[in-house]
Amino acid sequence: MDENEDGPAPALAKIKHIILVLSGKGGVGKSSVTTQTALSLVSMGYNVGVLDIDLTGPSLPRMFGIEDKSILQGPAGWLPVEVKTNRETGSLKVISLGFLLDHRGNSVVWRGPKKTAMIKQFINDVYWGELDYLLIDTPPGTSDEHISIAEQLRFSRPDGGIIVTTPQGVATADVRKEINFCKKIELKILGVVENMSGFICPYCAECTNIFSSGGGEKLAKQFDVPYLGNIPIDPTFVDMIENQSTTNETLVQSYENSSLYDIYQGILKKVITI
Repeated sequence: MDENEDGPAPALAKIKHIILVLSGKGGVGKSSVTTQTALSLVSMGYNVGVLDIDLTGPSLPRMFGIEDKSILQGPAGWLPVEVKTNRETGSLKVISLGFLLDHRGNSVVWRGPKKTAMIKQFINDVYWGELDYLLIDTPPGTSDEHISIAEQLRFSRPDGGIIVTTPQGVATADVRKEINFCKKIELKILGVVENMSGFICPYCAECTNIFSSGGGEKLAKQFDVPYLGNIPIDPTFVDMIENQSTTNETLVQSYENSSLYDIYQGILKKVITI
């Protein structure tokens, strides 16, 4: 019998808040939003865990600069990889399928049952310890994996989901399906984030709406869910992620000095007060 049939997963027992990051479409920057949410929470002094369940595109080890790390097995289960923060308060731990792959270019060719088993193991067999927040980066779409995630978490009472979209109509059309999916499984929608909403020029700091704008806000109004705000494309954020090894700062410190930090702080404060 599944250990989740009668209650929450014991591995999640010491976690105060669980937030899922979802989108009905790939390529909208869902992992980027997960990364910024984690870095912002750590900056605020919270202990944060990140669970990467995007099995076909596990990019978070690269985002956090820990691709060369490995998952270890402890007496209580898998031990997440810790990200250096140089903070007295605020820690960051990550679990991802990416740690189990030999090379970032390797593909995961699994049928549904094996994906379901992997998701179950990630949720039930990781020893997180005490956390303020667990962020779960989910695959795009509304597939079997989403149903498996919902089933595994149903007794753990997650806070809800952050829905990520880009401004274009082709993206918001797919994200509508994700919102409807959340309503069907009774997962609270914490709000909609419009990612890639404009491009910040690295030379003059002017923001240009290369993908139009306003699609996320219209979507939120249509479904009567909170609109959290918009995040522009900032090339300096990409440089920060790609060049972590060349700086003496931790990723948290570099992010605090970026132009996106204040923008995302405004978005996150709406989430943690909902």
